[in-house]
Amino acid sequence: MSTAAPVRPQGVYSPVLTPFNADLSPSAARFVEHCGALLEQGAGLAIFGTNSEANSLTVAEKRQLLDALLDAGLPAARMMPGTGACALPDAVELTKHAVRAGCGGVLMLPPFYYKGVSDEGLFRAFAHVIEQVADERLRIYLYHIPPVSGVPISLALIERLLGEFPGIVAGVKDSSGDWANTEAMLRDFQPRGFDVFAGTETVLLDTLRAGGAGCITATGNVNAGPIVELYRRWREDGAEDRQRALNETRAIFQSYPMIPAMKAAIAQRRADPAWATVRPPLVELNEIQAAQLAQRLAVLS
Repeated sequence: MSTAAPVRPQGVYSPVLTPFNADLSPSAARFVEHCGALLEQGAGLAIFGTNSEANSLTVAEKRQLLDALLDAGLPAARMMPGTGACALPDAVELTKHAVRAGCGGVLMLPPFYYKGVSDEGLFRAFAHVIEQVADERLRIYLYHIPPVSGVPISLALIERLLGEFPGIVAGVKDSSGDWANTEAMLRDFQPRGFDVFAGTETVLLDTLRAGGAGCITATGNVNAGPIVELYRRWREDGAEDRQRALNETRAIFQSYPMIPAMKAAIAQRRADPAWATVRPPLVELNEIQAAQLAQRLAVLS
């Protein structure tokens, strides 16, 4: 296990899709292969995010998949596992495991089952995890995705967490879909060393121009190279054109259920039908949808 201070995450991270076998067990071999391919394209690994079907995975499965990556020699510093959970002991266990492995950070949902909870309750939840992990290497990236979680992370809560746990509360992924909220985070917190990642590449250029750290984006699974290219060359001529091209690809995937669509694209690209498998309650694209998706993507290539 690593004892070094984590490297500060920057750039493009993909919430890595989790491949499953026919019996719905995770396919560690496919997972390792996919993560390796993403790293080769310059993307980091936000394993166990929304698009990873993370909340359909058990704690044991997440630990096993993380260990499979480490055993394969993939760099822990380029990993940002999702460790948030409704049950605080689960969040503590996963976070401890990630920190001890040397991961560059953890992406943490708030406990999300109970709705309408107070900032005080959310503060206590995050504080409990931090205090139980009790490791100066811990770097938490808050995961603000109220359209899915139903539990927002307010600016006031971020302010309080930064005041109480400076350095440990290191940043945020803003998947609110509200650019005004992202702008406020960038204005109020980025100058204080709190890194703001956009939750979609569609606002990557705007985020970088405002001083942000990058993006953590679903389509990093299927379009990592061009997204990384924009991140690396956003100050150069042609950045607007690169952003428009990214948005076109994103729009195609967003016109289907995103996770099944991305898995269908990978299944077709790798000639591996098992890649299309999702865990219920999600359902795979049907044959007509999958064929239509492939045709639409071919037009862009």
